[in-house]
Amino acid sequence: MLRVAVVGSGPSGVYTAQSLVQQDPEVLVDVLDRLPCPYGLVRYGVAPDHEKIKSLQNNLRAVLEHERVRFLGGIRVGTGGVPTARLRDLYHAVVYCVGAATDRHLGVPGEELPGSWSATEFVSWYSAHPDTVAGGFLRDVRSAVVVGVGNVAVDVTRILARRTAELTPTDMPQAALTALAASEVGEIHMVGRRGPSQARFTTKELRELAGLPDTEVLVDEAELALDPAYGDPSALPAAQRRNVEVLRGWAANPPDVGARRVRRIRLRFFLRPVELLADQGRLGAVRFERTLPDAHGGVTGTGRYEDIEAQLALRSVGYRGVPLEGLPFDPERGTVPHLAGRVLREGVVTPGEYVAGWIKRGPTGVIGTNRPCAKETATSLLEDGPALVRRELPGDPLRLLRAAGAEPVEWAGWLAIERAEAALGASLGRGVVKLPDWAALWTAAGPARIGVQDTQQQHR
Repeated sequence: MLRVAVVGSGPSGVYTAQSLVQQDPEVLVDVLDRLPCPYGLVRYGVAPDHEKIKSLQNNLRAVLEHERVRFLGGIRVGTGGVPTARLRDLYHAVVYCVGAATDRHLGVPGEELPGSWSATEFVSWYSAHPDTVAGGFLRDVRSAVVVGVGNVAVDVTRILARRTAELTPTDMPQAALTALAASEVGEIHMVGRRGPSQARFTTKELRELAGLPDTEVLVDEAELALDPAYGDPSALPAAQRRNVEVLRGWAANPPDVGARRVRRIRLRFFLRPVELLADQGRLGAVRFERTLPDAHGGVTGTGRYEDIEAQLALRSVGYRGVPLEGLPFDPERGTVPHLAGRVLREGVVTPGEYVAGWIKRGPTGVIGTNRPCAKETATSLLEDGPALVRRELPGDPLRLLRAAGAEPVEWAGWLAIERAEAALGASLGRGVVKLPDWAALWTAAGPARIGVQDTQQQHR
């Protein structure tokens, strides 16, 4: 009987587990995560006002409740936790679905100023990720700059512009909701270094900005027209064409900017950040250089500059995988070298080690992109299965992990966290509200984290 560990309980990890149990009627899968909560970026990355996308948790939940799948939260793998070599001893195969854990930097002077953050840090704060830094993002902020024109950039822009009434029904942590309610942000600039035809946001996300109450979306048609495809977008791929058509419509029908108190979102293009400027020891403005398209799909600088006032700057210019102790790593790509999901060491397949998701292919695609990626890896693993299963294992991995001092949060512990979040929401007159930190999560999981009452585990 093949035993597999999947490290990571986000979409790529859960889809890998699903593919394994669908293709093999006997395989047993343990899904490990360093957090006591499952679902990865669906829980801690999808914006709280995107309820339809967040409902994907229900599909992931069905997989984790499968009789041959076991969730083991609160288990760190690698540095400071279970060594990858030990994990390899406990299972016939290990699939690493650890995502891309860090964000890219702008690499410009002043990036370290107070008020300069990554969009990842901001998302973690309003999503109640237990690793989040302290609040203070919005203190004394009148104008914000979001560097990037992908869906994450749109998300943080939209959250900055949302009103309290729209966010109260979500599972946003109370501290973030309170801070956003008191926010005095009036101007939000979302800025891309290239043109609208090269923006990475989806049209659905883009259109949402224009539907926000008490918010105006402004674009500069002269700036948009710098894009060679702006005049006639018919030759663009469908997704980019739709984006350009939406922006053309907004430029042709600008909002009536009156005296009423609204928040304004300004979409800017062909500007690249070159410096973050200080004002009394903290961020005061972002300096951009005007760019123009070159003949190779990129941009070139013009030597003309523009300063945009901002007390908050959020960079959203991509994610990057980080090395996991004990695994090979390609520093240029930020991924683990692989062949159809099989881990490669110096070009040679390592038996029993696999990757799926962003650590396999890089931070590209949407949530659904993880399905075929996971299926490819699961198929490779099961093809190798007859050779892998010949190795005798030392016993039930969970028992051995506990013997080594691990205190895993099993499914019963996660259900206890869910109940605590429902109770917290009820006490605040809201729906479910996320617990905000490690201490609250561990307290909620409590004795249930050992999973004694979890009948899901009887097959073990």
